[in-house]
Amino acid sequence: MRNRRTWIARTAIATAFLAALAWMATAQTGVPAGHWYKGNLHTHTINSDGDTSPDDVVRWYKEHRYDFLSLTAHNFLTETGGLSGVFGAKGKFLLLPGEEVTSRYSGKPIHINALDVRSLIEPATGTSVVDTIQQNVDRIHAANSLASLNHPNFGWAITTDELRQVNGLKLFEVYNGHPTVNNQGGGGQPGLEEMWDSLLTAGRRIHGIAVDDAHHFKTLGQGYSNPGRGWVMVKAAELSVATVRAALENGDFYASTGVVLEDAERLPNGLRLRLPQTGTTRFTTQFIGANGEVLATSIDAAPEYRLKAGQPYVRAVVTDSNGWQAWVQPVFAD
Repeated sequence: MRNRRTWIARTAIATAFLAALAWMATAQTGVPAGHWYKGNLHTHTINSDGDTSPDDVVRWYKEHRYDFLSLTAHNFLTETGGLSGVFGAKGKFLLLPGEEVTSRYSGKPIHINALDVRSLIEPATGTSVVDTIQQNVDRIHAANSLASLNHPNFGWAITTDELRQVNGLKLFEVYNGHPTVNNQGGGGQPGLEEMWDSLLTAGRRIHGIAVDDAHHFKTLGQGYSNPGRGWVMVKAAELSVATVRAALENGDFYASTGVVLEDAERLPNGLRLRLPQTGTTRFTTQFIGANGEVLATSIDAAPEYRLKAGQPYVRAVVTDSNGWQAWVQPVFAD
């Protein structure tokens, strides 16, 4: 009996010690101890303007080793209960309910994804581009869902100045895999990264995601919106709707078109990354600050940057020798 009590006491002490270590890791880095999970947050099926059934779309992502997926039909909520029953697997694959709340103002497309949505959200049309975005963001938040602004340069619909006037928006697409959304800007309109830095410099706490916006699963090619072009990697203690959503809201993730990091730590005053060291691929890391200024460039395997006096934030972009990229979320001085 004494040995059993001793064993129980030692087990409790060990458990408490491990829990303390996990808490310390979270407190020191701002990122939860846990695993990296790959997911796509913008996907279409025949429920709106895609070419493939929800079953086959979900099957594609699961077979291609994604950990979670959101089906975001235009103004339609795809029920995920039956799909989860077939494809869901605890700790291995998760469906995050979604809807692309789709509106227009004066011919300009205003599309905002609602993530972790529980019931259909009807789109609103306001008195301006800003008012239309704000009303739909507010409707999404009122439904206890997470709002993410889609492809702001699609149809050249949304300017940086207009986006700066929107309150409460935590996510926007810094990369969208659709071939007609003008990620790079042009003709006087900034690209999405430049827009992001303008928002961050103005004090907006907003995170950049990468998505497929996949519509075409049956026809492949540059002119089609195919799957597998952009995704997010979230760090969470477990794979669940609550933990994925919290990671997205807190910035505990990075966005990617092909670069997969070993680790990305958001420190209280900077960033520390760990890059893959296999194969012949080479990497360049740029640490970006206010107004898009390149604060430092590194070719190290474990690049790190600490904020200096007067620098309001730092984010990172990792580009590999094949042109694929990863965008690490900003850390702010305060």
